[in-house]
Amino acid sequence: MTLSFDPNTISLPIGHFIGGQFVTATGAIDMRRPSDGNAYAGCPVANEAIVDQAVQMAKTALKTSNWGGIRPRERTRIMQRWADLIEAKAETLAKIEALSSTRPVGHLVAGDIAVTAEQIRFFAEFADKEGSDLVPTDDASFGMIVTEPYGVVGAITPWNFPVSMAAWKLGPALAAGNAIVLKPSEMTPFSSIYLAQLAAEAGIPAGLINIVLGDGQITGKAITGHPDIAKVSFTGSTAAGSAIMSNIARTGVKPMTLELGGKSPQLVFADADLQKSAKAIARSILSNAGQACVAASRLIVEASVADEVVTLILNEMRSVRAGPTWDAASQYSPIISERQRDRIDSIVQAAVAAGGECLIGGGPMDGAGYFYAPTLIANVGQTSPAVTEEIFGPVLTMQTFSTDEEALALADHPIYGLAAGLFTRDLSRAIRFSRDIQAGTIWVNRYGRSRDHILPTGGYKRSGIGKDLGRDAYLANRKSKSVLISL
Repeated sequence: MTLSFDPNTISLPIGHFIGGQFVTATGAIDMRRPSDGNAYAGCPVANEAIVDQAVQMAKTALKTSNWGGIRPRERTRIMQRWADLIEAKAETLAKIEALSSTRPVGHLVAGDIAVTAEQIRFFAEFADKEGSDLVPTDDASFGMIVTEPYGVVGAITPWNFPVSMAAWKLGPALAAGNAIVLKPSEMTPFSSIYLAQLAAEAGIPAGLINIVLGDGQITGKAITGHPDIAKVSFTGSTAAGSAIMSNIARTGVKPMTLELGGKSPQLVFADADLQKSAKAIARSILSNAGQACVAASRLIVEASVADEVVTLILNEMRSVRAGPTWDAASQYSPIISERQRDRIDSIVQAAVAAGGECLIGGGPMDGAGYFYAPTLIANVGQTSPAVTEEIFGPVLTMQTFSTDEEALALADHPIYGLAAGLFTRDLSRAIRFSRDIQAGTIWVNRYGRSRDHILPTGGYKRSGIGKDLGRDAYLANRKSKSVLISL
């Protein structure tokens, strides 16, 4: 397998995927490659009529295929064939995604795409293993809690991990017996189209997966507000999640899963394995150049070991190897757009102007593309914009503490509660802090998800509602009714 490629040779599926057919469309949104800043394509924008066409196709497909009513194991088999095809076509899928995204092609093949196939298989196995329950009642009656699919699920995915985020939405919705209308980000839309084409090739009935391209203001709004969309699933910013809730409220009431922003802390205690801690901390903020909702951008370290931890992290930051996403040797990602890179820099400069000390980085990297240097800022307070705002870039702030109470107070964020990391050898402290920190995911002596897809993810506070991954995600795609029969 030769992973490095010429970005000018990649053929892109520019259009929508509706009713099992690729629908060519004219690109309306100019797109630029993050790795070199060159314009390369246009993203079409699906209006209300196109979204409605996709929704009606989904409704028809559910009825004609009886997808939600067939033997559950058959759904499992078809989805497993889809996962096999994803693995077989990993190189093609990786090149389509690497061209437009921030994900290096080598990382995609070894990580994102392999994980995507695993997640499809994981959710497929729920189809015949989760069902209705008999419940205790008196002897004169028979009680059941019956679950069934919602029908048509609307999903919107972000630009930072396009393929794996699509699997988060498609996998549980399909396994649970639903059809889906999905809008990928207008910055990274094309890999989702190819993923849907592979699903059709695997035998998933035409119309069950519909991909419509477009922006949030037109296409996203049409999806979340459509009366025949029974449930909405979204991953993205807190601001966008709030807008989706508002749009749904204007057009009706429907359940939603929202995985939103974060500003996650990493607490390092003096008794931790400092070498291991520093590697995990650096990896978490350097991975995808910090462009992840769970990026641990706040280092909170015990004062007595702060200098040692910082030295170790700086060594890791200096070792990054930046390069275009189509070069298999590249290990460090560009920022998704020039606008986002400039926003990152403005927050960094504001933090420095307010008294923060930039120990490394602090500006764009030389050369083509939208690369930003790994950055560590010390001497920041709780009100610094670098501490309060989700930067979505390779920027780590450092604060120190002397007591457990002080560490917990620094870790708390008034808005976000998505994830947190703890590094300590003290089991009692780890358990106590895992209980006290207000976040949906706590990692201890590690930072980042494993490939144990049974663990759900989701946030507290304004970091979201509901869960992705795990059994929770499957159950969130089925509704329940109570049945009580008099005997």
